[in-house]
Amino acid sequence: MKIYADLHMHSCLSPCGDNDMTPYNLVNMAKLLGFDMIALTDHNSCRNCKSAISVGKEIGLTVVPGMELCTAEEIHCVCLLPDLDAADAFSQHIHGTMPPVENRPEIFGEQRVMDTADGVLDTEPLLLTTASSVSVDDLVPLVRSFGGTCFPAHLDRASYSILSVLGFLYPELQFTTAEFTHKAFLPQYFEKHPLLQGMHIVRNSDAHYLENMVEPAEPLDLRENSAQALIDYINGIA
Repeated sequence: MKIYADLHMHSCLSPCGDNDMTPYNLVNMAKLLGFDMIALTDHNSCRNCKSAISVGKEIGLTVVPGMELCTAEEIHCVCLLPDLDAADAFSQHIHGTMPPVENRPEIFGEQRVMDTADGVLDTEPLLLTTASSVSVDDLVPLVRSFGGTCFPAHLDRASYSILSVLGFLYPELQFTTAEFTHKAFLPQYFEKHPLLQGMHIVRNSDAHYLENMVEPAEPLDLRENSAQALIDYINGIA
């Protein structure tokens, strides 16, 4: 079935995310825009996924728990998990790989953990934009060990992308999907990096503000509207 999805967006838990990007606001905005599915992918944490999933269930929008992980090489990769239990376990694991750098809200922004009605439950004290100790070489098997999947983020950007950091892709990384922004001209990337031609390509908003959220464009062909069906698709199983 055709599923319109945005698989990369941030809430107010990300220090660079606007405080208006509450789980309630972003999930309802996605519904208004016409999406069937979104993934909440804050930097190095899944702590706002519980509220986002709850809001999604109330309004009939599938919310996939996720994270934008910063690897040891400072490469951003989107990680998606099958359910909240897996997301919580993965989030705790990644928390243990982060350097002990405290957030300074006056410089980096607040990191708010929210309930379903725009109430602040907590703030995350650890700065979430630093690099974990997880290498990109180990990422795919790590995420799959939690039942999830992952793909390199915004390959066409000049920073924090695998192409800007390493300059190339190689099969040993085991990625089956890659993300580009909506502005990317894909033929030039396919010509320079032939490995991309055999991969799924997704385009997402990477929204940090409500005004960054875009209308649905190209749908995904999934067997059903569920997190597991999405993970199987990204992994190349279906």
